[in-house]
Amino acid sequence: MQIRLPHIGSLKLSNPVILAPMAGITSLPYRKIMKSFGASLVFTEMISANGLIRDGQKTRLLLTTCKEEFPIGIQLFGDNPEVLAKAATMVMNDGSLLDINMGCPVKKVVRSGAGSALLQEPQRVGQILKAVRKVYPGPLTIKIRSGWDDNSLNFLEIGRIAEEEGVDAITLHPRPRSQGFSGKAHWIHIAELKAALNIPVFGSGDILNPTDGARMLQQTNCDAIMIGRGGYGNPWLISQTLDLFAGKTVTQPSSMEKLQVVSQHIKLHQEQFGDKKTLLEMRKHLCWYARGLDGASHYRAALQKTEQLDQVIDLTKVFYSQIEAA
Repeated sequence: MQIRLPHIGSLKLSNPVILAPMAGITSLPYRKIMKSFGASLVFTEMISANGLIRDGQKTRLLLTTCKEEFPIGIQLFGDNPEVLAKAATMVMNDGSLLDINMGCPVKKVVRSGAGSALLQEPQRVGQILKAVRKVYPGPLTIKIRSGWDDNSLNFLEIGRIAEEEGVDAITLHPRPRSQGFSGKAHWIHIAELKAALNIPVFGSGDILNPTDGARMLQQTNCDAIMIGRGGYGNPWLISQTLDLFAGKTVTQPSSMEKLQVVSQHIKLHQEQFGDKKTLLEMRKHLCWYARGLDGASHYRAALQKTEQLDQVIDLTKVFYSQIEAA
């Protein structure tokens, strides 16, 4: 299939498959793995503009990057135009572009007036983007949902405001905040937004296999697709999607290929965060990697009881080796 190479302002991407910013997920080790499978753009976790200003050293740990993962987007969240503008100047040299989160549905973020709460205040959206655009000269994007609820689907209004204020691209997760992640994403909203704007539009939501990615591009005419939850434990989704776009045969990884990637993920996490944090945080990733495999339920149960990282590593090797031998 014919694909376009997306532009975000001055930034040209190598392909139309992007890794979504995800709090608690897209740390440096995760981004390295996903980048190695072909993601043209990766994002940091969501970073609090208030936290960056008030407790810069601790928050800046989320901005730890490496040259291999560039281009990388820095995602900020907040509700105050002046605070977000100041934070934008603080991350000026940390990434390739800046993204403002206006779609997060998490209650803690919404209660602060940030994330998808901003969709209820289009005027404030404009004020934020005007303030940030004034101080941030690089590529600027936003990520939104379709609206606050089914009775206030204002993604077209927010999109037009973004374009007027100089935003270079917009990502739409086509569910209202009230829907959370339940039900189906309304891809028609992506198509409508793309038709209404002149800036690039990226689609997010319900891309669980390579065919989903191809269908989203074809049905919505969006400029790129963003891989989120579909990539949990499945970085192959990115390379398989790119293979499908290129007309190549889509293949599934062997158990030993999976073990190799899992082991690399553990190693990267250990190098970045140490044994204790790796033990706590890698459990969820290891459970995701094991989904659908024979014996996965016993493996997951054993992981929760294991209290040493070297035991986790041994347990993981045995699990995948048994699958290979079966």
